[in-house]
Amino acid sequence: MAILAECPGCRKKQSIRNKVCKACGADLDKAKRSGRVEYWIDYRLPGGKQRREKVGTSIEEAKAAEGKRRGQKREGRIFDILPESKITFAELANWYLDFSKVQALRSYDRIIFGINRFNERLGGIRLSDIKNIDLEEYQNARAADGAKPATIDYELSVVKTMVEKAFVNDKIDGVALKAFKKTGKLLRVGSNARDRVITIPEFIRILSEAAQHMRYMMIVAINTGMRPGEIRGLTWGMVDRRAGFLRLPADLTKEKAPKRIPINHNVASVLGAVKPSLSLVGDTHHQHVFTYQGRPITSPGGLRRSFKYACDKAGVLFGQDTHGGVVFKDIRRTVKTNMVSAGVDKVYRDTILGHSLKGMDVHYIKPSEAELTDAMECYTAWLDREIESAFVDQTVDQKLKKGLANLLTP
Repeated sequence: MAILAECPGCRKKQSIRNKVCKACGADLDKAKRSGRVEYWIDYRLPGGKQRREKVGTSIEEAKAAEGKRRGQKREGRIFDILPESKITFAELANWYLDFSKVQALRSYDRIIFGINRFNERLGGIRLSDIKNIDLEEYQNARAADGAKPATIDYELSVVKTMVEKAFVNDKIDGVALKAFKKTGKLLRVGSNARDRVITIPEFIRILSEAAQHMRYMMIVAINTGMRPGEIRGLTWGMVDRRAGFLRLPADLTKEKAPKRIPINHNVASVLGAVKPSLSLVGDTHHQHVFTYQGRPITSPGGLRRSFKYACDKAGVLFGQDTHGGVVFKDIRRTVKTNMVSAGVDKVYRDTILGHSLKGMDVHYIKPSEAELTDAMECYTAWLDREIESAFVDQTVDQKLKKGLANLLTP
């Protein structure tokens, strides 16, 4: 057994006799005096497995904890301190899903789905018994069920996150976590990347058959590049009419960073046509901009079904698994592609859509709102011209003309 000191800078665990960190050179003596060094006890379980426990910032507490473990090991009671070794995946799932921070995640429903699929096969297995081969067998079984590689990888990633959370909170040891780290993904990076871009005529045809709430959301999507979840989650408090911007908070965006999106005249027309809803959800009034029958569109499935219905009626193939098919989120790719055609600079494209700048641009390029507005006007002028050219083309059918009328008059 041994007591180890964790460097507050690089987190390397090392002998308590070290005055300077061997990894980063930090002054450990100074850090100890200020209470910034955390102590761990290191020992082996019966069978040779190594275990480390974090004790705290007191060397006296660390020495006391080490003495207690020595006594338990001598008396053959070392497993008395490891009740978590008997915990099953199903029991751990109940513990994990009870966290308010997890329940507040926008992906909470998907997390539950992934964990439930995992628990159907391995829920009764103890964490201490999980092996890499068990996870690989799970992958094979789910593939035999018809699940796609991306779905299987997602399910394992959700459970891995749960296991990591349990390990950090001393709920389990690192055996199960090690098994997950050694299990590779089925999907190769980039192998499922989509490249479908929706043409202007296709977009207008779909728009011509869309329900009113879907039409509003499509117009905002083609004019902003917002993700489906961002559009569904948009509230009136995020609409800054005076400055002419949509201000999305970090907890709404996939990047976990706030976004500023200029409001062009097409989006302004939609916002003017949509009336703030006073419908009750539970016991409170909601503030969502886009609703269906007065209620927020909280489910991505609802948006998907509405978009599919419009595509089917317009004669446009739908579905990411259909060759040449489209899905709502393809509008975002279409916007960025169209911005290139419109001559919008890359910095402004990335900023408006929320993509991270690279290298030193992150620190030195900070576009002003006036510059973003000018970039949006450039894109809007191009989009309006493309729509008008589709309208004046004598070969377009009546559905396209109907869709154009819907686009110009929300």
